[in-house]
Amino acid sequence: MLSNENLVLALPKGRILEEIMPLLNRAGIEPESAFIDASSRKLRFSTNHANLDIVRVRSFDIATFILFGAAHFGIAGLDVLMEFDNPQIYSPVDLNVGHCRMIVAEPIDMAPDDNPQRWSHIRIATKYPEITRRYFSSRGVQAECIKLSGALEIAPSMGLCSRIVDLVSTGSTLKANGLVEVEEISKITSRLAINRTALKTRPDSINYWIKIFREAIDARPI
Repeated sequence: MLSNENLVLALPKGRILEEIMPLLNRAGIEPESAFIDASSRKLRFSTNHANLDIVRVRSFDIATFILFGAAHFGIAGLDVLMEFDNPQIYSPVDLNVGHCRMIVAEPIDMAPDDNPQRWSHIRIATKYPEITRRYFSSRGVQAECIKLSGALEIAPSMGLCSRIVDLVSTGSTLKANGLVEVEEISKITSRLAINRTALKTRPDSINYWIKIFREAIDARPI
């Protein structure tokens, strides 16, 4: 909770953590040894800063931890922040890691005769129903969203939908499953995300870490 003595920094599990670790090092944050121990079941870790702890959670849960004050700040993908779209979460720093794109894709054999500008109603499988609805609503398109947590690329071939909205980096998974990108919704990177109440109640501590992360970005090797 926000009244905890220690600040809590929420970090995502998985592959993105490998990209984040050099940034943490440049920010002078060293987690306890259990943090990098693959056999450890711990989820909360101390650091070399006596007043800073780290929690490691699923990337989609980062925003929830920050929103409800279980973590004071954290590192979250812009995709997660866009999906939550909550003013209580403040994201002042683009960390320039986790680069990918949110796109609309469809079967490759559909694409040559398809014109996205003529869509009026579409059925889409996605992990991001709120982003998808907002994006298509702004164009006057009614999007029927089917929420899936994974295996989005096979949804069209299984007859679940005609198109998907998902994140891509190289596009190789799309190609392997007979899909092609037809529109880009947004470029995505990871952001430093902050609980606004924490910023108001502990401004010195939170602003200190905002400054440190900005300096860590500037110190990135060219």
